[in-house]
Amino acid sequence: MGMNWRKVTAFNQQMSAQAKNKHTENFLRAVEFRYPEWIPCTVGTLPATWIRYGGELEKIVLEHLNLFPDYKKGDFKEMKLTRAYRKGRWKDVWGIVWENIEEGLDSVPVEKEAPLRNWEDLENYKAPPPLFFDWFGEEIDWEKEEEALEEAKKEGNLARGFLVHGFMYMRLYYLRGFTNLMMDIGSEDPRLNQLIEMVLNHNLGLVNKWIETGAEYIYFGDDLGHQKSLPISPSDWRRYLKPCYAKIFGACQDAGVYVYLHSDGHFLEIIEDLIECGVNIINPQFRANGLEGLEKVAKGKVCIDLDLDRQLFPFASRQEIRNHIWKAVKVLSSKEGGLMLRAECGPDVPLESIETICQVLEEVRKLKLENPRQIRGENFR
Repeated sequence: MGMNWRKVTAFNQQMSAQAKNKHTENFLRAVEFRYPEWIPCTVGTLPATWIRYGGELEKIVLEHLNLFPDYKKGDFKEMKLTRAYRKGRWKDVWGIVWENIEEGLDSVPVEKEAPLRNWEDLENYKAPPPLFFDWFGEEIDWEKEEEALEEAKKEGNLARGFLVHGFMYMRLYYLRGFTNLMMDIGSEDPRLNQLIEMVLNHNLGLVNKWIETGAEYIYFGDDLGHQKSLPISPSDWRRYLKPCYAKIFGACQDAGVYVYLHSDGHFLEIIEDLIECGVNIINPQFRANGLEGLEKVAKGKVCIDLDLDRQLFPFASRQEIRNHIWKAVKVLSSKEGGLMLRAECGPDVPLESIETICQVLEEVRKLKLENPRQIRGENFR
């Protein structure tokens, strides 16, 4: 398979210490290419989707709890938006200014107010202490986090740690501004190395704390690509950023902790590099990378948690949605495992399309992976 399981034996020993529930065990079998019973499937809904549809969306969710295992009736009425999903401007713990123009959707950084847009400010800039404050500047209660991880283990789930989305590459342009960062890389500005080291050390501090606290799996999110290409050349990525991911993910692998990496955008050219760095599960976008590209560089080498085409869902017919999902299964699935499917539904996706997505993913979960006729889709036309 070509997978990079540096500490898989230690990890399996860690897993065996506390039995996992059926869903977690199937998840691990998919990740490890150990012939899962079904393809794990998930549907995500943005806060703005709940704001728009409310109880109508809940009816769909309650009919498909296999896809929403943590949801309980009435949860949407108790939904509390973090600062990032509330309308207006705000500043994070790094001093980065964010703006939100639509309640329930995510904030974006304000480039012209990037805290290190002038290199002269780097000398006196101090990164926030990683173990004391979260992204919003709130004090982190690590005892509470440890209790939550232990409770997850008792329930047979994976104890999940995480870093805030945009933890490495994106953090650099949040601090410098995107245009400045591109110029820094293009001109090989030596000050860039100092900035990279500062962000890297912050991330290593957090990762090591999650490992110490008992995480079995850590979620990372960093949008490495644009719609059709990387923002920088693969050689520049390997020079400036690959060593960072190697250190961060290597710390996880050395501790037997699974690495999940989400990335929006096109990043086919560096997927093999990310596998070398220690990624166990990648979450690439369908449209930006294409099935053929993912089949070539990732299938059988790393577990793919495929982000289905969220740019299609707002406009697609029921049949187009069905064909889209089953094509992904046909190209990327195998009886050994290594495939998961994820659908994110924003407020622009019609309710009937959300219902269709859920129906088809329920069918996928019933798929018998050892049956080639089902994988070819002959029973689903």
